[in-house]
Amino acid sequence: MRVLLIEDDTSVAEYIVKGLRESGYQVEHAADGKTGLVKATTEQYDALIVDRMLPHVDGLTIIQTLRAANDSTPALILSALGEVDDRVKGLKAGGDDYLVKPFAFAELLARIEVMLRRQEAGSAVTRLKVADLEMDLLAHKVSRAGQPFNLQPREYKLLEYLMRHAGQVVTRTMLLENVWDYHFDPQTNVIDVHISRLRQKIDKGFDKPLLNTVRGAGYMLDDSQ
Repeated sequence: MRVLLIEDDTSVAEYIVKGLRESGYQVEHAADGKTGLVKATTEQYDALIVDRMLPHVDGLTIIQTLRAANDSTPALILSALGEVDDRVKGLKAGGDDYLVKPFAFAELLARIEVMLRRQEAGSAVTRLKVADLEMDLLAHKVSRAGQPFNLQPREYKLLEYLMRHAGQVVTRTMLLENVWDYHFDPQTNVIDVHISRLRQKIDKGFDKPLLNTVRGAGYMLDDSQ
């Protein structure tokens, strides 16, 4: 696996490069944003680790440029800026994950492994299907029995997660962490509200409901009910 690290802090860069190489990765290092952007756009990598604040070209601009060119290489943003707004900006710019400095190398490594697994799984599947419910991941379209639905971005992400885990009980914790990126329970009814809206769109008017509540456990998308 080839990883490009774009990091201007020499000590941080040496720490990451050493750890990744010891873990079996091939690592290239760029010490400024301009050099990093050139490498990222002219060579093939399996993952990117991008510092947010860089000389010449900042990290978010690098990622935005790649996404605008339809480059979906997984990108982990490193930053000393750890407020919620900062993380949101990083993810909205196209980052796949966001890790705040200082960090433990074990966590960095785990996050890279998760990104790579997601990329591998996502690249192998372009269409999801549960009974007569279909999701076209490339066209970003959803239909049931040929009837299209307009979903809000969060509803789409929620349905995609449920379809990828069709036939399995999906807990609230799983949804909070994978759909809302919460690693804690904010004690709101946000999940219930979105599940209700999604159910109205994909089940209303059809004989067999697909989105089922498993009392005391969570939710399941399947056609066995």
